[in-house]
This record gives sequence, structure tokens and C-alpha cells, in this order.
Amino acid sequence: MRPKSKILIIAGSDSSGGAGIQADIKTVTALGGYAMTAVTAITAQNTTGVSSVVPTPPKEIEKQIVFTSKDINPDAIKIGMLHSSEVIFSVIRALKKVKTKKIILDPVMVAKGGFKLINEKAIKTLREKLMRKVHLITPNIPEAEVLTKIKIKSLEDMIHAANILLELGVKNVLVKGGHINTKTMNDVFLSRKELRIFKNKKIKTKNTHGTGCTLSSAITTFFACGKTLNKSCELGIKYVNQSIRSNLNYGKGHGPINHLSSIKIDGKLK
Repeated sequence: MRPKSKILIIAGSDSSGGAGIQADIKTVTALGGYAMTAVTAITAQNTTGVSSVVPTPPKEIEKQIVFTSKDINPDAIKIGMLHSSEVIFSVIRALKKVKTKKIILDPVMVAKGGFKLINEKAIKTLREKLMRKVHLITPNIPEAEVLTKIKIKSLEDMIHAANILLELGVKNVLVKGGHINTKTMNDVFLSRKELRIFKNKKIKTKNTHGTGCTLSSAITTFFACGKTLNKSCELGIKYVNQSIRSNLNYGKGHGPINHLSSIKIDGKLK
């Protein structure tokens, strides 16, 4: 099988392999894409939490993006953890040089165990300088609350938050509803032309480490392959739910999901 698209991932590393750039690479590969990377930070973490974060110098992040893209031009770009304003500005400079139009931003702010991955100044820079330059942002509810400065407790609140983000200049938004305590999982996709609510039965499990990273990378891969943004969100959500349902149960905390859920091997490897 040949890769169907080339994806550049700009994100932090997760030593446990469940989230971050490791989850992104697994997702892109499992869905038939070719993954390239620009590492923004190295974290020491496992399923119970984050022990430490070592930032990559902003100039080196910019070099990774530009030098990689000069040789292998990405069809789409996925952006994850950006921990400082300096890093965000370095990414913006690099994106101007690369000129890839299909860019999806997952505004990662807090790890599953509660460790904060971005500072206040960087959140302001993200909101004012980067969000309007990308094609889609995929905040979960705590991230959407920070970006919109409102409380989100219902589906109506999610739609309201999505509208606020459009007013801030965002082109398209997918607000993920996993943090609301309901039996049904609602994810809200909003553009200037369309509102769509993806409804799925919530899967009861603690093993959801890396779902946000995985979803944004899945959407990016489908979008790079020529699917519409709406359809890419639908297929990405389906892939994540399928991967959660496997319930690997690795580790003592929030375990990873199964990124191999989309792969079937027909014959035996020799």
C-alpha cells in the first residue's frame, strides 16, 4: 500500500506513546498517510501524568518545519502542543514559508492528568495571532472555555462557544463534548455556512489518553486525502470511537487508545 497523503505534524513528544507526536504518527500511518514531524517539546510522561517538559528552541522548531517541507511538501499540517508565545511566532513564520493551505490546530492546553502545557501569554498569542490562520480548530470543552471566556455546561453552550470562536476570526471549529457528563457524546462542527452535531453513545472507560491528538490527526489525514472538512470530522470521530472501544487498558492511569483499530492484516507476515 502506498501513502495517500503527506502530513506534517507540529507537536510535543509523549514518552508513553499514547498522545502527542507519537499518537499523531500512529494515526496518520494507520489511516494511510505519510507522517513528518517538527517536535516542539519533549515530555516525560506516562498514563498517570506528566513529570517534566523540556521545550525545543523556537528557531529549531522553525528549521524543522521549513527544512522538511522544502524536500517533502506536505498536503496538510496538524498543529498540537505550542507551549510559549515564542514557539507560536516561530510556527507562524514557518507556515508563511511553507504555504500549505490545509492546516488544523488542536489547541492543547492541559494533559489528561491535569498538567498545564501552555502559559497564559501563549494562550493570548494563540487566540489573537494563530487561530485565524488555520482551517479548523478542535478544542475540547476546557480549552473552548479558556478561548471564549465562557462556561460550557450544555450543548447550547457548546454552540454558543463555537459562534464566539467564529467571531474571533476562526474559519471552522469542532468543539469536542467529552467533558460533559451525559450518556450521549455531542461534538459540534460549525462554519460560516453550516452547523452539524455529531452524536455518539459515550463509551465508559478511563482509557482515553491521546484522544484529542488522535482526532485532530485523523481529521487532517482525511482532509489531506480530499474529503470535505465536514466528512473528515465525521470519519475522524468514527476512528477515535473505534479506537477507544478496543479498551487496551495499558498502564495504571488514563491508558492509551488503540491506534491500530483501522488496520486488518489478511495474511501472515513472514
